[in-house]
Amino acid sequence: MQYALYIVVLLLSYLIGAIPMGYIMVKLTTGQDVRRIQSGRTGATNAMRAAGFWVGLATSLADVGKGMLSVWLARNLVSLTPWWLEVLAPVVVIFGHNYSIFTLSRDEQGRLRIGGGAGGAPSVGGAAGLWWPMLFILVPLGALILFGVGYASVATMSVPLLAALIFAWRAYLGLSPWYYLWYCFLAEILILWALRPNIRRLMNGTERGVGWRAKRQKARQAQQQD
Repeated sequence: MQYALYIVVLLLSYLIGAIPMGYIMVKLTTGQDVRRIQSGRTGATNAMRAAGFWVGLATSLADVGKGMLSVWLARNLVSLTPWWLEVLAPVVVIFGHNYSIFTLSRDEQGRLRIGGGAGGAPSVGGAAGLWWPMLFILVPLGALILFGVGYASVATMSVPLLAALIFAWRAYLGLSPWYYLWYCFLAEILILWALRPNIRRLMNGTERGVGWRAKRQKARQAQQQD
């Protein structure tokens, strides 16, 4: 019975993570399919590109909530929750967010395609689910990196690393368990895998910018066209 509950928690975590909040928010507000806009992802950054700041913010908050909810399920649906389930549930949310069964479709060649986001906001939610004050640390730090560096991909990749530093310090002080670092490690792997195209563009200088960097890129393109 206990193992069945473990499976239920992980299955629910995947389905929660797979809910494409960016697709839903953009569809409701503009009628557009966010998967056909710029990066094609259903996360907060592309939702912001498609429908503006407030839709992007709402998407981000909803995706953070998915990660937090998964930890709550692991802790409350199972008595004597094993440490690995507490860690794995939010990781599965990130996986579901990045590879959502609800976005399954066929391309022009008839091949099955599955999409989603990159995992940044759910990874914040997972860390906050493990220790709730993390929400008020990672969100401002992530925003600072996003608008300071001007690349959403860099901010997304930074989230698990920042969480790992904080959890490691707390574990060193005896305030939280060391196994929380496994969450950060697995989350970072999923995010890096999802952001492979972005990493290549960062290396060759063609990555899409956000905020001031996007304006600079547009200005540079306008100069090249003149």
